[in-house]
Amino acid sequence: MLCQNCGKREATTHIKRVVNGETSESHLCAECAASLGYADVFSGFGMSFGDLLGGFLSDTAAPQTQIASGNRCGKCGSSWNDIVRAGKVGCADCYRTFYDRLVPTLQRIHGRIRHTGKTSGSAGTHAPVREKTEEELREEKIEMLKKKMSEAVAEQDFETAAKLRDEIRALEA
Repeated sequence: MLCQNCGKREATTHIKRVVNGETSESHLCAECAASLGYADVFSGFGMSFGDLLGGFLSDTAAPQTQIASGNRCGKCGSSWNDIVRAGKVGCADCYRTFYDRLVPTLQRIHGRIRHTGKTSGSAGTHAPVREKTEEELREEKIEMLKKKMSEAVAEQDFETAAKLRDEIRALEA
């Protein structure tokens, strides 16, 4: 699609405005968007997206003097300073090499360090697997039951929802 302002270049920016309930849309090229004041999201902050992510990492980083220069990833050669500077990890082995420094950062960014979404069949085959505690298993079961209860309520199956509610209460007690 061509820019709706100049009609010469490919449109790369999509602007959607809602004013008093009326929606208008514009498709602009980068030059027209910049000239009309629609710069990228991170402009004006004095940093790039990598700098932003690097800022998350640097809060947990040890002072420069404490980081041994020989502490590098054995696979890609990245140092902790490289990761902080770039705002991204060099390779999968970096997660093992810099685990103690990455955990607080991942906790702060994501709110947890344990993955709860979908994983591929081969995921987790490299790292040692820790057995779940009874408390963790109970919490997972409660979360699953709450999800089923919400689905039952959405389907207006209130008998099933009530049974699930009672089972949740019993587990929480």
